[in-house]
Amino acid sequence: MAQLQDQVAIVTGAASGIGKAIARRFAEEGARVVIADLSARAAEATEAEFTAAGFTAMAVTMDVSDEPAVNAGIDAAIRKFGQIDILVSNAGIQIVHPIEEFPFAEWKKVLAIHLDGAFLTTKACLKHMYARGRGSIIYTGSVHSKEASPLKAPYVTAKHGLIGLCKVVAKEGAAHGVRANVICPGFVRTPLVEKQIPEQMAALGLTEEQVIRDVMLKDTVDGEFTTVEDVAAAALFFAAAKTNAMTGQSLVVSHGWFMQ
Repeated sequence: MAQLQDQVAIVTGAASGIGKAIARRFAEEGARVVIADLSARAAEATEAEFTAAGFTAMAVTMDVSDEPAVNAGIDAAIRKFGQIDILVSNAGIQIVHPIEEFPFAEWKKVLAIHLDGAFLTTKACLKHMYARGRGSIIYTGSVHSKEASPLKAPYVTAKHGLIGLCKVVAKEGAAHGVRANVICPGFVRTPLVEKQIPEQMAALGLTEEQVIRDVMLKDTVDGEFTTVEDVAAAALFFAAAKTNAMTGQSLVVSHGWFMQ
């Protein structure tokens, strides 16, 4: 039997990149997938793609930093599927500046999407998981949940914060059969990372090749990007766990960039 047969998984930022790969992997394992994304058009296109492939999917437009929007999206999923078994809090953005030049509004925007979004989606899903006595919450962190890089102050702060939130959810959720974990990918060549390359070229005065080789991948063991499939496999590992032994943990998927 498929590992997630008949479970309902909500994935934020699911219309592209890591989120889409996770949603598809879950669907391949029998999950009914809620594709939550800021872009209604992209979410609907992904739903159509998944449906054409024989999967059960539902598109939801969601600004994860807006509480009414989050609640409305979760309520819509409950009306359609009647349950929530898995939440993957994945939506995120990246903005780079030196700290002394970082606009406060942009600092707040990064934290709102990563941290407020994780909190609000968790809060909205927990009551449904608690009612069923089971659930798995997975946060997309980063190697930047463990390490720092120049120019990324709010992103590094937010990704560190996800580990703290995860641990609290694991503590509080244990009595209700709910576990929480964090995936910490290295650099994955998604649109978010592609956007960083020219930004870092400009900020650091480097060529594209130098940014990739000497900044992004310099500490990996093999000079390779992590793939979206690598991250999706880690998400499936957490989602399909048969016991609550694996909770409050963070798993680094980074070609050895960070080792612990």
